[in-house]
Amino acid sequence: MKVERPGATRAPRQVAAAYSRAVAGLTAAQAVDPVPATVLGIPEAEFTPRVRDAIMGLMGEVDTLRRELADTRKRLDEVEKTADQDGLLPLLNRRAFVRELTRYISFTGRYNTPASLIYFDLNHMKQVNDAHGHAAGDAVLKHFAEVLLAHVRDSDSVGRLGGDEFGVLLSHANQDQALKKADVLAEALRQSPVRWNGEEITVSFAYGAFELKAGDNADIAMARADEAMYVHKKSGRTAAE
Repeated sequence: MKVERPGATRAPRQVAAAYSRAVAGLTAAQAVDPVPATVLGIPEAEFTPRVRDAIMGLMGEVDTLRRELADTRKRLDEVEKTADQDGLLPLLNRRAFVRELTRYISFTGRYNTPASLIYFDLNHMKQVNDAHGHAAGDAVLKHFAEVLLAHVRDSDSVGRLGGDEFGVLLSHANQDQALKKADVLAEALRQSPVRWNGEEITVSFAYGAFELKAGDNADIAMARADEAMYVHKKSGRTAAE
């Protein structure tokens, strides 16, 4: 039997271990091989003062374009708001109201959610103008608009449809709910007369409510709301002067 000396087996193992450490060190070095830094895709080596100045100039132009775009959007929003607003009152004009009415009708058909239109018609505005002047008549219209706006939700829309005709669009409101809301608005108007030059001006009005139907157009919807208002007026339930 051959007997090996004690150190004979350790030497190959030590060599193998050293080799493994060397390989591991080489692999680690390869794994962390530095990648040249870049700025906006430009290698650091090419980032000369001239290139830097050019990039800073481009970034300044981008910031300027962004500010100009924001200003343009703001002006467009203001123009659109002005185009949609009545010339005298803080309400939608007829064109904008018809657009919103069409959108409400579309949502009713697409999402099967109820919506309704309330129609108001002030009575005897000519007599108010004749007795107190057109400035008083304008004050009555403004007061009427402000009371309506104060008693509707942000999701609702209020518009002036004619000289003394107003519309209120109620989202998520069926016929019964619209009738109740119409009575609430009418009571708020009755409890809030207009004061002009120390004198109280009370104006009567008629109103009606109609639930929007899928497939209708804006003209049909307003005609039906107007008819409901007329029926309501004939019934004698108009606000007393």
